[in-house]
Amino acid sequence: MGPRGSALICGYTDYHRRLESCIAELKKKEDCLLCPTGFAANMALMVALGNVGSLLAAGKTPLTNEKIAIFSDALNHASIIDGIRLAERQKSVEIFIYRHCDMTHLNALLSSCTMRKKVVVTDSLFSMDGDFAPMIELVKLRKEHGFLLVIDDAHGTFVCGKNGGGVAEQYNCERDVDICVGTLSKAAGCHGGFIACSKRWKQLIQSRGRSFIFSTATPIPIVAAARASLIVARKETWRRREIWNRVQDFRVLTGIPINSPIISLIVGSEEKALQASQSLLKSGFHVTAIRPPTVPPNSCRLRVTLSATHTRDDIERFTAALSLCVNFQEIGIHGSNGGYARL
Repeated sequence: MGPRGSALICGYTDYHRRLESCIAELKKKEDCLLCPTGFAANMALMVALGNVGSLLAAGKTPLTNEKIAIFSDALNHASIIDGIRLAERQKSVEIFIYRHCDMTHLNALLSSCTMRKKVVVTDSLFSMDGDFAPMIELVKLRKEHGFLLVIDDAHGTFVCGKNGGGVAEQYNCERDVDICVGTLSKAAGCHGGFIACSKRWKQLIQSRGRSFIFSTATPIPIVAAARASLIVARKETWRRREIWNRVQDFRVLTGIPINSPIISLIVGSEEKALQASQSLLKSGFHVTAIRPPTVPPNSCRLRVTLSATHTRDDIERFTAALSLCVNFQEIGIHGSNGGYARL
């Protein structure tokens, strides 16, 4: 499997460098840092952000207005939340949670914050609800308040945008995103995570992101496969086209106004979710019931993920089976209760 050590000792090879260069090009960033997983990537970045305040304070406890203010969407991924918790323990950051995709609330928090250095972090495409972050509004707020904009594009990479560059490409705001975190275990079909950023941010994360520093580097065969997946994603554009065709098919067949290939159908209790999941399995469809602690009580759901290899016939058969389990007119989508990512 190649040299087995951390990237900073002996685990980093020319294969890793080539993959980093490909991702940086895809994300329109100066450089990229490979991490063992997407979870580790978010942890490394958040901990590095926490170190900024400590470095600027030269080892002393920073004053309140010298700290880093981190603003996080209420439904961000658990890896962002856990990373923020670790950063907070360094006592050099202040955390502000804004209501899910609520730009009015975020603007109010930003406006009342006296700290000069601000960071806004959000999922670009939320994994349990399938809704997009309001990228255009975030870009406007970034120009107004001058914060560092960080997105976790785990579910947008290869799926969104003309070239598969992700949600930022889809909304034509790649240059307005300062740091883009992602994973190679979703649409890439491989393993690992990445942070696409400037060379200066890469140097900081390499020296301060403990989940990167003290983890074994990704094995060479996995890295080579991931690079091949980037080539496939760039050349075989029919894959993205087919995914979005299936989204349209599902929308037409059910009348449910979904926005992405991630479909979150809220059914309520654990019993209802499990019964529906078992019924679909008997019909030949594996749809997982999502239950607490991943989501709040009584907001259990069926989480459907569409792919490029699904056909129109697959969607017709699936929606027919689904209609026996749930009422399309009464089904809830995009959970509004929030909180499930807070563990």
